[in-house]
Amino acid sequence: PFEGVAWTPRPPQGPPQGCFACIAKPPALRQASPVLSPSSAIYLMESKSCKGDSLRPAVPCKHSVEKKTMTNPTTVIEIYPDTTEVNDYYLWSIFNFVYLNFCCLGFIALAYSLKVRDKKLLNDLNGAVEDAKTARLFNITSSALATFCIILIFIFLRYPLTDY
Repeated sequence: PFEGVAWTPRPPQGPPQGCFACIAKPPALRQASPVLSPSSAIYLMESKSCKGDSLRPAVPCKHSVEKKTMTNPTTVIEIYPDTTEVNDYYLWSIFNFVYLNFCCLGFIALAYSLKVRDKKLLNDLNGAVEDAKTARLFNITSSALATFCIILIFIFLRYPLTDY
């Protein structure tokens, strides 16, 4: 359409400046004048003195301005563990203390169960978990040994030693 107009390629400008949001969405085009003369068309096609496109005005990236003013924000979220998930084995310890207190293991289990409750109130989750494991261990040991002794007593009552 334009006779005698020579296109000169622009030198590469390097990577585009700005953020991805600004690069991906180019700024809106300005309305061009409806009637162009050949001399103004040449000016619009290429001007070596201008850095940007004549149709698209050089708009600074609004996101780069925000990046300069904002520091690197950090968000700290404190998560308090749910202390109700730690089982204190309190009822099992009371049962072992009252009925199956084999070598005072039920009493020791009850003491650790109370320590678990205290540490849960103080939000010491690690200590509460460790004491809960210890209370469970003493409860298992007390229950197992007491049950074994009760079974032995029933066996000896059923079959006294004088028969052997």
